[in-house]
Amino acid sequence: MLLWLLLLVLVPVGIRSDWLSIEMPRHAYEGDRVVVACSGENNSKIKRLMYYKNGHRIATYHSASSYTISNARSSDSGSYYCKADRTWFLFVDTTEETTSVRLTVQELFPAPRLTVRPLLPTEGNSVTLSCDTRLAPDRSRTQLRYSFFRDGHALKSGWSSSEFGISALWKEDSGYYSCEAMTATRSVSRRSLQSHVEVQRIPVSGVLLETQPPGGQAFEGNRLVLVCSVAEGTGEITFSWHREDTGESLGSKSQRSQRSELDILVIGESHAGRYYCTAKSDDDLIQSEAVNITVRIPVSQPVLNISAPGAHTYIGDIVELHCEDKRASPPVLYSFYHENVSLGNISVSSGGGVSFTLSLTTNRSGNYFCEADNGLVAQRSEVVALNVTEAPFKVRLVNGRHRCEGRVEVEQDGHWGTVCDDGWDMKDVAVLCRELGCGAAKHTPAGMLYPPVAEENQPVFIQVALCNGTEEALAECEQVEAFDCGHDEDAGAVCEALLLRPF
Repeated sequence: MLLWLLLLVLVPVGIRSDWLSIEMPRHAYEGDRVVVACSGENNSKIKRLMYYKNGHRIATYHSASSYTISNARSSDSGSYYCKADRTWFLFVDTTEETTSVRLTVQELFPAPRLTVRPLLPTEGNSVTLSCDTRLAPDRSRTQLRYSFFRDGHALKSGWSSSEFGISALWKEDSGYYSCEAMTATRSVSRRSLQSHVEVQRIPVSGVLLETQPPGGQAFEGNRLVLVCSVAEGTGEITFSWHREDTGESLGSKSQRSQRSELDILVIGESHAGRYYCTAKSDDDLIQSEAVNITVRIPVSQPVLNISAPGAHTYIGDIVELHCEDKRASPPVLYSFYHENVSLGNISVSSGGGVSFTLSLTTNRSGNYFCEADNGLVAQRSEVVALNVTEAPFKVRLVNGRHRCEGRVEVEQDGHWGTVCDDGWDMKDVAVLCRELGCGAAKHTPAGMLYPPVAEENQPVFIQVALCNGTEEALAECEQVEAFDCGHDEDAGAVCEALLLRPF
């Protein structure tokens, strides 16, 4: 009994010895895994192992075991030591304690700072958010991920870059922005302070109305686009289109754009007029200048008329070819053809058709047509056939500029002879002009003015014609029978050359 009492007195309590030791790092970074390991010379004798931090017990094990800090924080800094209860002698236990080891947990990186560029963004423009921090020098290869927030809601998470670009900001995107930097393992994260971003709105200005096709030139049956744009202006802009001359509102569109289009799918003549547009943002309403819209009408198939009754005329006549497209927008180029050979062309700068004068000095029978072209499209008329023959008259005028001018000849028994200028006057010419279907009598020139002179063997059939001017033909006039004229006294005549106009 005395021996037991002696042993109890001699048992060491809470002693520090080399039997129990502690191993742990002196320094660590946030997020590190820190192992505090206490062990004895013979771990099998440990009955209870206790870990302490700053004098407070933090863990207890009933055998040798290490204490692990899986995700170190600055709060884990402090003095660590451990105690072990072990069997000392037979059934006598003792408690041993290690020395203290100081652990300092360092900051891996400071809280980031959010930078907004530009500082005062305007609507519709891009903005760059930068989340700036700095890793500890000996941990510079640590991967960080970045997240960006507006009013607490994530804009982008797990971004590998410290910069985040927003292509366009609008007024309603104003708010409090922040960012967060985090290690790839999510063991350490820090968020920046909030920065208030106020997105500036630019009022509308410089409203312009343009057309497609340009210049306000629309084409009947085609599409016309009215393009309303602003030189400046952000946010939702309401574009409206109006017709100035009628006061009609054509429509409106609201969108986040500095340009909007209104389509008129099929243009007609009734769409011609003055147009303008307006642009409204908040309380700003700006109107464009008016644009005059003209509707050009492409040519349709023109109509060709020939001034010859029944499409029949005689050699020496003067006819008129009239080509017209009543609706085509000027200017229009009219071209005339005989059997696909061009006769000529005439351009008109106002509405209506055009006439082309053709002198039939030779037999020009055949097919005629015209073509109209106003730059939009070219169209051909239908073909008109014209029959040209010798005149059936018993009188004629030869070698003149047209069949109503020249040396006078008359026909008897199938032979042509001349008329003497004795007594030849305007009454005689008036009858002649009437018989030929020409216009009024103009002159009584000498026949020699229209060379070549008649052949010597060509007879002179009329010596003197005594017309009173009311007869329908020379044959009806009283005549003098004597014949003593030579061809140097042949008579000539000039009548007004009337165009044949059946249309």
